[in-house]
Amino acid sequence: MAVKYLPYINREIAWLSFNERVLQEAADPGTPLLERIKFLAIFSNNRDEFYRVRVATVKRMIPLGRRAIPLIGAHPNDLLQTILNRVIHQQNQFEEIYQHLLKELKREKILLLNEKQLRPSQQKVIREFFHEKVLSNLFPILLDEAKPFPSLRDKSSYLFIRLLDKEQKKQSFALVEVPTKNMSRFFVLPKEGDSRCVILLDDVIRFCADEIFAVLGLKASDIFNIKLTRDAELSLDNDVASHSMVEKISKGLKQRKKGLPVRLVFDGSLPEDMKNFLLKKISLTKKDAPIPGGRYHNFKDFIDFPDLGRKDLLHQKIKTLEHKLFANYKNSLLQAIKKEDVLLVYPYHTFDHIISILREASMNPTVEEIKITAYRLADSSKVANALINALKNGKKVTLVVELQARFDEENNLYWANKLEEEGATIIYGVPNLKVHAKLFLITSRENGKIVQYAHIGTGNFNEKTAKIYTDCSLLTCDKKICTEVSRVFDFFADNFKIGHYKHLAVSPFNMRKTFTNLINKEIAHAKAGKPAYIILKMNNLVDRKIINHLYQASQAGVEIKLIIRGICSLVCGVKDISDRISGVSIVDKFLEHMRIFVFANGGDEKIFLSSADWMTRNLDHRCEVAVPVQSPHIQKILKEILRLQLLGNIKARILDHNLSNTYKQSTKKEAKIRAQDAIYTYLQKETGLETNEQKTSINKSSKKTKPILSNV
Repeated sequence: MAVKYLPYINREIAWLSFNERVLQEAADPGTPLLERIKFLAIFSNNRDEFYRVRVATVKRMIPLGRRAIPLIGAHPNDLLQTILNRVIHQQNQFEEIYQHLLKELKREKILLLNEKQLRPSQQKVIREFFHEKVLSNLFPILLDEAKPFPSLRDKSSYLFIRLLDKEQKKQSFALVEVPTKNMSRFFVLPKEGDSRCVILLDDVIRFCADEIFAVLGLKASDIFNIKLTRDAELSLDNDVASHSMVEKISKGLKQRKKGLPVRLVFDGSLPEDMKNFLLKKISLTKKDAPIPGGRYHNFKDFIDFPDLGRKDLLHQKIKTLEHKLFANYKNSLLQAIKKEDVLLVYPYHTFDHIISILREASMNPTVEEIKITAYRLADSSKVANALINALKNGKKVTLVVELQARFDEENNLYWANKLEEEGATIIYGVPNLKVHAKLFLITSRENGKIVQYAHIGTGNFNEKTAKIYTDCSLLTCDKKICTEVSRVFDFFADNFKIGHYKHLAVSPFNMRKTFTNLINKEIAHAKAGKPAYIILKMNNLVDRKIINHLYQASQAGVEIKLIIRGICSLVCGVKDISDRISGVSIVDKFLEHMRIFVFANGGDEKIFLSSADWMTRNLDHRCEVAVPVQSPHIQKILKEILRLQLLGNIKARILDHNLSNTYKQSTKKEAKIRAQDAIYTYLQKETGLETNEQKTSINKSSKKTKPILSNV
């Protein structure tokens, strides 16, 4: 190694930088107005999960002191303070953006009213709504200095109320949970004139608060929004015997609701005496970083802000594409896959193809068995229902369900139980490993011969997320790939059958070694004066061993391009360390989720699709699968997707050492390219659905794509 010191960006700080990019979308005037509000909601939800998982983890390491530095890259107390500083800075940005958006809404004649801004006619409507719909969902809790403080729900928002008696001499406090689990956070008032008015459920309760406590002769004096965030970690041991694991997950989910507090967020105008009362009763101190915020919390609910019929203030929905090969094989999608490998790219292609394949397999008399992994199933999963139909039609079904998919445990447990009741074989994970691979294997007996159809993907079998996440599915009948996918399922059934993998990269067995060897090959080619490059698209790049190999590659002369949506601990562009590494992060209307890896490989490019990011957990502590793409046509499509993302200059931010999140700028000679739109147009061309205008655009930007870096 040419230098002793290697730079890394702390994982938690890099994540906060990613969430700042989400916040940038809310501030971007080029983003439709109602979408900007949704980005505020996404930012808020992201931050909640960050506290529930990452900050909670750092807090648990405080007793380790300096011994925690090798684990998290900093002393826990120092890191928590750095996190708090950035969070407060981002919260201030959030409030500024929110206030600006309220003004923008007003220009569009959309008014978000509070309880003090209601006209008499609106007040009457609010009182009727309160008595008819809201009051029956409210269960106030009276607080007392002498009584234990009630356990506040994680993910819930509360109104903390000061109550006064009729003489206004004696005060007490109460809590009222805002009942968003049972009703919408937003109430749209009847239209008056040309304006549309919306009021939050919080403010409906504020307006009618006196009526809640009138029976006690008390009056609501001050009302403030608060929210408590709890540690979301499930405490489990490694016993994964099926019934034991189900019981422990069920018990752990109940415990999660009572996890230790990691954050108290409150209205910044909360009086000091009320704040001190809360801190004392919740057993938090000022060192535990209570965070002042705005008037409203649980902003994640704004993801469902009513559109009020204003489709012009939203992203125009794309028409999902039907794959052209499947269009020619409508009677049997399996026969289409048998003809040639198929690549589906979501959300541009319809996820209905996957449902149709499983539905066909459930009915096809030649199909004998379906094996599938489940990490995050939808709550009303069509995938699961197709598997239930297969069981009813006499097929064998094996479901490998990951019960430790954070925040989706209940969903997965529900579907596992449903399928088990129908006769499916359920495998509850693997000891010490999360099963994160995105696989299915359909086994058919055709003309006396066994034929298998495999799916290896980058995203979950979830029809809901497939509409907003960019992911890839590779569907193949290739015997070499199918045989190795079958070995992975054998491992799930019997953890002693690790199997041998010549084609697939499977963690924790050979994935790290596979990609390390490919990086080392690029280093050797660069030193020999041959073309050498690597292109990596993933969500997170954190693993330091892999990062060190990339630093070595850069120093040897390998050109490396990164497209990292989330956490990037590698520092790009450092002299003598990472001069030849550059990176961008794309945050746009769809969540970038696909993982694609390209290695020059001496002119015979190797391209992989993977379920795994390059994080230590993915490479060493999860079962993940990466598949080499053999089809020249699919290779061409994936390279064009990467090329367009590297050329993108509208929603791409530059990854640099100071986490500035500077937008990539186009020169006067360069066309403006919004990568996601360009990819959709390109795939329309692949499907034969592009317009003449789009054809012209594609022809200008889509020359030869080999080698991939020649036009970037």
